[in-house]
Amino acid sequence: MRIAVGCDPNAEQAKQEIMTFITKKGLGEVTDFGSEDPIYAHTACAVGEAVASGEYDRGVLLCGTGLGVSIAANKVKGAYAALVSDIYSAKRARLSNDANIICLGAFTTGNKLREELVDAFLSNEFEPGCASQPKVDAFRAYEQEH
Repeated sequence: MRIAVGCDPNAEQAKQEIMTFITKKGLGEVTDFGSEDPIYAHTACAVGEAVASGEYDRGVLLCGTGLGVSIAANKVKGAYAALVSDIYSAKRARLSNDANIICLGAFTTGNKLREELVDAFLSNEFEPGCASQPKVDAFRAYEQEH
């Protein structure tokens, strides 16, 4: 799995820890989209575009709360960014919503929890034809119409 990872300057250390975790756990091949730009929207949109285009399979974005990068990434057509803070939501982001980007807060979640969230997100897959398929189809159809 190819994973695009980016953050704002506030989350640089958390990003480094997550990239190390992904690599050590063998969850995928990580590409660092940077953290130098204080305008988190630039990095979030770059990760969103990379994932939406299919160049990358998943994305991981971090900022202080995860809120800003989530909002920004979701402006990219085909990017489905989920802000998560618990394991159940991280799993359901994939299983029920086919999210392709996880967003995390560097100031709101600890390193161990961030690792567990990323693991849950990257280790689960959306199952086409499942009970959630009509819901996913509906938001994708809306996106295509607008």
